[in-house]
Amino acid sequence: MLQFQPPGFKQKSVQTSLGRVVYYTQAQTFWLKSGEDNQDLPPLIFLHNFGGGASAYEWSKVYPAFAATHRILAPDLIGWGDSDHPIRNYQINDYLTTISEFIRQTCKVPVTVVASSLTAALTIRLAINQPDLFKKLFLISPSGFNDFGEGAGRRLPVQVINTPFLDNLIYALGAENELAVRNFLENFLFAKSERVTSEMVQAYLNSAQQPNAKFSALSFLRGELYFDLSLYIRQLTVPTVVFWGEKAQFTNVQLGGRLAKLNENAIQNFITIPDTGILPHLELPAVLIGLLLR
Repeated sequence: MLQFQPPGFKQKSVQTSLGRVVYYTQAQTFWLKSGEDNQDLPPLIFLHNFGGGASAYEWSKVYPAFAATHRILAPDLIGWGDSDHPIRNYQINDYLTTISEFIRQTCKVPVTVVASSLTAALTIRLAINQPDLFKKLFLISPSGFNDFGEGAGRRLPVQVINTPFLDNLIYALGAENELAVRNFLENFLFAKSERVTSEMVQAYLNSAQQPNAKFSALSFLRGELYFDLSLYIRQLTVPTVVFWGEKAQFTNVQLGGRLAKLNENAIQNFITIPDTGILPHLELPAVLIGLLLR
């Protein structure tokens, strides 16, 4: 996936309890002045969403804007992108554990994290359990996909997804071919289909076609990673700003407003980004960069 990262970034990795996690960080000779060391910069971690073909590429249009002032870390989470793909039914604790391990192995805590969707919701749970890890959170459409018990995420019956051979077919048809990937980006993730580029399609396709990539994607599709964020969000104490795409599908902006109102002490601002879907950082990256800088 390095070919889909912006210039001046390199691939590194760390070993977690579930396998190797690849991450992208800036090359010192490109971004820093002579004698500077990016280890001296404050860490800024970007965590991608889940779904077929997901990877750190999701943030690749945003994090270069911060590479001169922050140490960038953008991992492919376990089971996604170029990281290891253990053959398993992935569970919520797999990600709470490996994200925590990644942060502690690569950074001096506390860190600032930018995360999206279900991963943003998992980050909230991690911040409740280990508040010492985090300085600030900037979260895009954080949702457990079963918030207030409404089950926003699942689109196929579990028995269909679990049927032998059918699960392979579902993944092949839905994530491993170019037409399906383009259709999903254009019709479900973006507010305007013309913003989807060929590079985006190829990056998602490349990630989806990695060996054993289906296991994490099918765990997500089955709903094994879903939970009700409304049961947890009141316990959050880390300062947080929430952004929400005005036209986000699955988890709409009204849901976001309901969640944010449950904890107005920690959630210091709720910002709706007009004319964007669930990935405003990929759809209109300059807008999110401007908001993050503010």
